Amino acid sequence: MIFMIRRGRACGDTATIAGVSSPVSLYPAPPLLRDWPMAVEGGHRLRIREYGRADGIPAVTLHGGPGSGCSPLQPRFFDPARYRVICMDQRGAGLSEPRGGIEHNRTDDLVADLRRLREQLGLAGWLVVGGSWGATLAVAYAAADAAAVRGLLLRSSFIARRADVAAFFEGSAALRPRAWRRLRDALPAGCDTLQALTELLHGPDLAARERAARAWWNWEQALSQGDDHDAPLQGEALAFQVDRLRVQAHYLSHDCWLADAPLLDRCAALPRVPTLLLHARDDLICPAAAALALHERLPHARLQWIERGGHDPTQPQMLAAMVTALDRYAAGGAFA
Repeated sequence: MIFMIRRGRACGDTATIAGVSSPVSLYPAPPLLRDWPMAVEGGHRLRIREYGRADGIPAVTLHGGPGSGCSPLQPRFFDPARYRVICMDQRGAGLSEPRGGIEHNRTDDLVADLRRLREQLGLAGWLVVGGSWGATLAVAYAAADAAAVRGLLLRSSFIARRADVAAFFEGSAALRPRAWRRLRDALPAGCDTLQALTELLHGPDLAARERAARAWWNWEQALSQGDDHDAPLQGEALAFQVDRLRVQAHYLSHDCWLADAPLLDRCAALPRVPTLLLHARDDLICPAAAALALHERLPHARLQWIERGGHDPTQPQMLAAMVTALDRYAAGGAFA
């Protein structure tokens, strides 16, 4: 599918994409170089896949969630003739084992896994790309392994403050009132939303876990697609969401283990490498205020606004901005 954009005029270190002009599309599915498991501490086995060109520009792309796992679309934002794309299913996510596992699964564990992966691949450095929770992890990793980061591309950033989590649940209730009522009807009356979802997803009752997963998933979809979204979810798709949201609840209910060293404070340790923040103004899952707060702490970064894209990386303007930025980086080592 071809998507069309017109690049807006830059203003200082921000830019806007809008309109329709030149075609930008995802690249075809790249060749798979290697698919292998990496054992890490705590009994987890992470699934690693490498795509593209073996001697290409190394780039690690970090999935969202937490708990979602890599998508087949992630490597298709990169030119396979110029990049070596590395995809890691994080602990408890995707094809990693155990799926849905929350023991020995914290943010610092994921940061350590990325360092271990880079060293195991024999890479002195790489481009780090992350969206949503993947952007959170990218910042935390870059602060801990700064010398190895050659560039940062952060899409739809989530900065994991308690206020950001509250904004996703109660803070968005007025935006999608029908979907909010459906979510609350699935939970005990008078309880905190996240706490109730966490208790159900971590409880022994399979039916209760499935009910919580359906309710949470439909709420996410409503924020992305509209108030009337109420699609069925069953079979393996439901089982996957139970495991995904079990991990996500584990992280969100513990402030993603970033309360003592907030993500914004970690920005001081980030390397001054090419850094681009892409964020849609109409993103209801990770509102634009997060990008502004992150940009304040990263004055060397460029913030590029997408007028319409929501939280979906495949929406035309966001897709075009991602592909264009990665093409520019491959050509000249910078996003601008």
